[in-house]
Amino acid sequence: MWAADQWKDYELLDCSDGQRLERWGSYTLIRPDPQVIWKNRKSHPAWKRADGVYLRSSSGGGAWERNRLPESWQVGYRNLRFSLSPMGFKHTGLFPEQAVNWDWFSEKIASAGRPIRLLNLFAYTGGATVAAAAAGASVCHVDASKGMTARAKENAALSELEKAPIRYIVDDCVKFCERELRRGNRYDAVIMDPPSYGRGPGGEKWTLEDCIDGLITLTASLLSDRPLFFLVNSYTTGLSPSAMGYILNATLTPKYGGATSCDEIGLPVTESGGFLPCGSSARWTPN
Repeated sequence: MWAADQWKDYELLDCSDGQRLERWGSYTLIRPDPQVIWKNRKSHPAWKRADGVYLRSSSGGGAWERNRLPESWQVGYRNLRFSLSPMGFKHTGLFPEQAVNWDWFSEKIASAGRPIRLLNLFAYTGGATVAAAAAGASVCHVDASKGMTARAKENAALSELEKAPIRYIVDDCVKFCERELRRGNRYDAVIMDPPSYGRGPGGEKWTLEDCIDGLITLTASLLSDRPLFFLVNSYTTGLSPSAMGYILNATLTPKYGGATSCDEIGLPVTESGGFLPCGSSARWTPN
């Protein structure tokens, strides 16, 4: 597992019976997590005094209960800062496990010795965008949500990157890539974090398992002659890291050579000393 174990402002205190107990800065939250299938004793005292609890509804969705959280607050990771808030569907606006990928590609960008143009697809609130920009990349940030893109701009400003070369695009990622291909634009690195399911621009339903191969193939055609890396993230339960690694290898290695690695990403659990799996990543590099 690739574990995000360098946080100071985030801590996974404990997890049991489908729930996480987390510290985000000075606030503690309880949120549902389907990966937590064990039922150990909830001995940590913060289980009884969390500032915010998100409860699932039997009819679907859910809501924040026992909520003593502010409308928004901030946390930091290394030289980056992020705005958080209790959002719908249990989210806070940040996936802390992704810090392990931020560290990995930031080192790649900083040591490249040349300008790097990076394409970040399904970019959400810009965690990867600000990490890449802070490392020195020129970033094209693409997401279909205007609200999440506005949050990404806020995070860039909090990290003192408001003047960094970041291009924000509110658009369907597939349509944008198709237009970039016709325009002849190319990128030295790609990050994509597609959702498990969604709807296309015509309202058609799609699932990531059905579309991941086409997404990678399309986006790989936007790589420059000297690509630095290609990173794919997934939170889709049925899509293994090995499957994503296989697609990356089959798509990129015949043209560029290089190597592919893949694994679960996760977070250390303070109470047990174990690790919680939080998703999957696959990485390709040219050497």
